[in-house]
Amino acid sequence: MSEKEIQLLEQQIERLDTKDFDLEAWKKYTIVILARIFGNKNEKLRLVEKLDYEFSSWSLRDASGNESYEEGTKKLAREILQAAIDEIKAFGLPEIKEDQSNEAIQEFLNILLDELKGSQVKQLKTILKSRESKEEKQRMIKEILEGIGEYGAYGVLTSMLMHPAAMKMIKIN
Repeated sequence: MSEKEIQLLEQQIERLDTKDFDLEAWKKYTIVILARIFGNKNEKLRLVEKLDYEFSSWSLRDASGNESYEEGTKKLAREILQAAIDEIKAFGLPEIKEDQSNEAIQEFLNILLDELKGSQVKQLKTILKSRESKEEKQRMIKEILEGIGEYGAYGVLTSMLMHPAAMKMIKIN
């Protein structure tokens, strides 16, 4: 499975040498690939986002006479992607469950909140902030959910179960 990811990263390294190279387009494509492989909060993404042709005085002092700004940026880009490839080869693909779980929870909440009226959402927030016991909060939230009715509740649960993250958790995909 990691062969596909390595192949994509190697293709991105090769694209650095194309005649009509566009750094911004390359960065966007690379960020999408890296986010898919390593998750949205990986250091490699941040490094690729920071890639730029620098013309600052620091760059002038640090750049060797034989290397252009563009070549220096491409060299750094190669190193970042090579590090990603080496990491995959050494340790395999990382598990990025936490990011996906948080996103799925947010989407599940959005499904529910879309079904509630504005006043019900305000009530829900008030209940969750209150100092009531867990049992009392559950009772009060149940009352709010009864307000969306049986068919509304079925609709929410159906949408949640049909969500790709839920299907994956249930091992459908």
